[in-house]
Amino acid sequence: MTASVQIRTLTQSSVTQLPVTRTVSNAPLSLQATDYRAAIAAGAVPVDIRGHRKRRLDGALLGALAVDAAEALDLLTPGSPSALRTATADRRWILVSEDGHEAEWLTWHLQARGVTNAVFVVGGFRRLRREGINGQISAGELAVFSAH
Repeated sequence: MTASVQIRTLTQSSVTQLPVTRTVSNAPLSLQATDYRAAIAAGAVPVDIRGHRKRRLDGALLGALAVDAAEALDLLTPGSPSALRTATADRRWILVSEDGHEAEWLTWHLQARGVTNAVFVVGGFRRLRREGINGQISAGELAVFSAH
């Protein structure tokens, strides 16, 4: 599916329809909280975009990258000047905000940039907590913590 935009040219009084160059992705935008653990087990990387204060007050999402929401688009988009080294074309991201709304907006923009493996958790961190999910730490991550 492609979208069209209307452009009024200076030499014509009629409106011309021009196609947008990028097609709309059919990739899913959302992930239910009940599917969170399975997505992590399949290799997706959780990204906690809540502010530092909210993470401190409500608790961390274990195993998630803590990224400032204002920087998330550039950090998670492969090829951007400030992209994370792990931001590759096949990387799967799960964005988590407080209630899911900010993560939904960022996911939509990531997919518009071509990052089609980005999804957000419906209901955000609040929903994960209601489901009893607080993230998880892999054995490798735990070994790093215990070594220090």
